[in-house]
Amino acid sequence: MSNVIQSIEQFLYRTSEYCDRQQWDEYLAAFDESAEFHMPQWDSEHVYTTDPKREMSLIYYPNRAGLEDRVFRIRTGKSAACTPMPRTVHLINNVQAEQQEDGQWKARVNWVTHFYRFGEAECFFGWAEYRLREEGNDWKITSKRSIVLNDKIRHVLDFYHV
Repeated sequence: MSNVIQSIEQFLYRTSEYCDRQQWDEYLAAFDESAEFHMPQWDSEHVYTTDPKREMSLIYYPNRAGLEDRVFRIRTGKSAACTPMPRTVHLINNVQAEQQEDGQWKARVNWVTHFYRFGEAECFFGWAEYRLREEGNDWKITSKRSIVLNDKIRHVLDFYHV
């Protein structure tokens, strides 16, 4: 089992690096076509929303097409929110994983993303929960839920920040 967890860690590190290097094709390929991407909103001090179809979310894409659309707008310069694109460094630690009854794996990680834009360096931080499916010698993300723990968000928050 430790080899599986190590494999999951390496996959998540690579996926984060693809994002940092803006290797969008490789980043998107890490997600299954039906992968849900959810960044819940805080409902109260210690409770975040859980149903993206009925409650507010910071970001919700029901499948990979949402991420693909964001990448398209980044590449074509049609997204004022990320022009210029910030430089990012994702740090992931405390990776914990367990196999689920359906054969997929649930991984939970803590993360910090440092970013630089307009002469300022800041960071977002939180934790994320992934559902992963083994595919050959690698993994596919079937869902990602990322909880942002920052109280104040002074800049536009996007998928590449988490």
